[in-house]
Amino acid sequence: DLMRLQFLGSGDAFGSGGRFNTCFHLERAAHGNVLIDCGASSMVAIRKWEVEPNSVSTVLVSRLHGDHFAGLPCLQLDAQLVSRRTAPLTLAGPPGFEERLMIVMEAMFAGSTKAPRKFELEIRELALHERVEINELAVTPYLMKHYSGAPSYALRIETEGKVLTYSGDTEWVDELIPAGRDADLFICEAYFFDKVMKYHVDYSTLMKRLPEIGAKRTIVTHMSAELLGRQSEIACEAAHDGLVVDF
Repeated sequence: DLMRLQFLGSGDAFGSGGRFNTCFHLERAAHGNVLIDCGASSMVAIRKWEVEPNSVSTVLVSRLHGDHFAGLPCLQLDAQLVSRRTAPLTLAGPPGFEERLMIVMEAMFAGSTKAPRKFELEIRELALHERVEINELAVTPYLMKHYSGAPSYALRIETEGKVLTYSGDTEWVDELIPAGRDADLFICEAYFFDKVMKYHVDYSTLMKRLPEIGAKRTIVTHMSAELLGRQSEIACEAAHDGLVVDF
């Protein structure tokens, strides 16, 4: 059976190319759908692509940067006030996730962390290399190199017989090899075409290393304006907002 993933947002932190911040929607036959990252613009993207927020059971967060998790205060307020959620919601992220989420919620919507909810909210923190089961998926975090004041992870996600790996933002690290090994779908950041920089992988380095990873299918995302301008030179699949992938 094929799984379906939609890139609700495939952009960087700066709206390059008019794209939304990172947010991927993974549809499942049972146990609720999954959001992989939920950047600041994600509630707008969710409405644009007509995703039903109450169908999402689980949100997996790769790192504590605004373009990857700052949509969560709006998602939770929507659940409470607009979508009238009653089903439990699980949010999982790196160590420090719960504290940082509370800080962001209070900064954005004072009092929101204490407001009574009609749904059960579970916040989980993921330990490095520890494979945990959450709502009928398994997730294993791998350590990336990208400063965020907390560990930044690549996430290897197993559900309904498929493996999906998402790199998050990172310069090249060898941890990407076991994280993505033989994955059915490997979604990887590519920021510049061939400029090597701290905390971000460039497209040229990634292409050289892909054979070591051996993923069945690779899609690059989180592209800078420079790389978006050179998309005709890209030899692998590239994400865009709204792209639907069956894998």
